[in-house]
Amino acid sequence: MAGHSHWAGIKYKKAQVDARRGKLFSKLARQIMVAAREGGGDPESNIKLKYAIEKAKAANMPKENIERAIKRGIGESTDAAHFEEVIYEGYAPGGVAVLIQVLTDNRNRTAGELRYIFSKKGGSLSEKGSVAWMFDLKGMILVEKEKIDEDAILELALDAGAEDIKSEGDFWVVYTEPSDFEAVKDAF
Repeated sequence: MAGHSHWAGIKYKKAQVDARRGKLFSKLARQIMVAAREGGGDPESNIKLKYAIEKAKAANMPKENIERAIKRGIGESTDAAHFEEVIYEGYAPGGVAVLIQVLTDNRNRTAGELRYIFSKKGGSLSEKGSVAWMFDLKGMILVEKEKIDEDAILELALDAGAEDIKSEGDFWVVYTEPSDFEAVKDAF
């Protein structure tokens, strides 16, 4: 009965959009809670929280939802589920090393689900430390080539503390240490 009444069409589309937004807001709130729990509720001293708040604002998450998530994270709210960030290591088919960073309220359930997925697809979940040594945690910033020339980006990035700059397609890729990421990002 899509053509029967105007509201019938609107409510169908609205329900889909609302469900998508609700799922996104829940995910963003969990990220904010974990960041606040790990580094405190001040975005100026907690880079991870600042980044999570920026992502939430970019998705038009209401300010009160952001504040509520921060309060849950630092323990001021009593209705919070305990979410934690866990890194699992494994090998995908063909021996490809994989690091999986998850946000969960139940480590055992998540480990079981990942083990099932790996075994079903021909991979295996492995012990902590068996894969992590192959990876380096780095910040990565993409800058469009048309906005800045090579000399200017080299000067800006290196003065701000970047480790490396590479040219890839239409972008300059700037690599940083995680601790220097905000300073380098702000330089651009």
